Amino acid sequence: MKNILQYLFEHKSLKREEAKEVLIQIAKGEFNEFQITSFLTVFMMRSITVEELTGFREALLELVIPVDLSEYKGVDLCGTGGDGKNTFNISTLASFIVAGAGEMVTKHGNYGVSSFCGSSNVIEYLGYEFKSKEEDLKRDLDKAGICFLHAPLFNPAMKNIAPIRRNLGVRTFFNMLGPLVNPSRPKHQIVGVFDLELARLYQYLLQQTDSKYTIIHGIDGYDEISLTDKVKLIGNGLEELLEPADFKHRKLEPAELYGGETVEQAAQIFTNILKGEGTEAQNAVVTRNAGLAIHCLHPELSREDAITRAVESLESRKAYKVLKKLTN
Repeated sequence: MKNILQYLFEHKSLKREEAKEVLIQIAKGEFNEFQITSFLTVFMMRSITVEELTGFREALLELVIPVDLSEYKGVDLCGTGGDGKNTFNISTLASFIVAGAGEMVTKHGNYGVSSFCGSSNVIEYLGYEFKSKEEDLKRDLDKAGICFLHAPLFNPAMKNIAPIRRNLGVRTFFNMLGPLVNPSRPKHQIVGVFDLELARLYQYLLQQTDSKYTIIHGIDGYDEISLTDKVKLIGNGLEELLEPADFKHRKLEPAELYGGETVEQAAQIFTNILKGEGTEAQNAVVTRNAGLAIHCLHPELSREDAITRAVESLESRKAYKVLKKLTN
């Protein structure tokens, strides 16, 4: 690691194979926490290259415990996190709305690292027991239309890094990797990113796959459709810059997306929205994000029709029934 760090401190970047190898070595516990911290810090001080991100992704996919859920034609809605906006759990809520609309969702998630409440925190608080066996995940899909893949269960080699990330408390390149390493490798993905440069890296990586994908980047730094400003959408042969009005809604204030200060508060907001007790702003944001996922699965639908399906799922409380099925 000493030589790698010296190389990086000279403002040089890693080739794909080098990035892959060093991350595998880190995951195997071959370096101490101070060396790993220094390594992570490099990528907080400069942009990651496409070669480095590709190598890191290949390393994690090689280390991951795979599951085959391809028969379900599932979609994953997963943001990078790390946008520092303290919103409620928008992509996770949208996932339940998509499932309530009759679609299959293979949601990848983790505990919050750079935020206090990641998707795993809120789902666990609400009574869901994480599962790693393929048959259990399929049972959830059959029963509720959604399964939850808690990242640490599928990448046990990363246990050396998790406490270091928690202690740092800021986003690292692992935030960037989360949406790219779903162990079920879904063919449909909605990916939220906090940075336009990162959106371009994702575009490069995802267009090398056979996935149907849409990358979301709010120009004011959100990693989802926030309706607080314009949003950039990048997908298969698609690139658009849309206003809140294009989603048939007013522009929101950031305070309207407040996510609470504790996991308990976040879970209360979560259940309130699914039970039909959310605010007009909360409902608008989750249905627009869910609609985008439905549109990704069904490009023959107009985006407006896909959002209408999402609204129906929420207002009929079908999305709430999905939560009850999954947690009972």
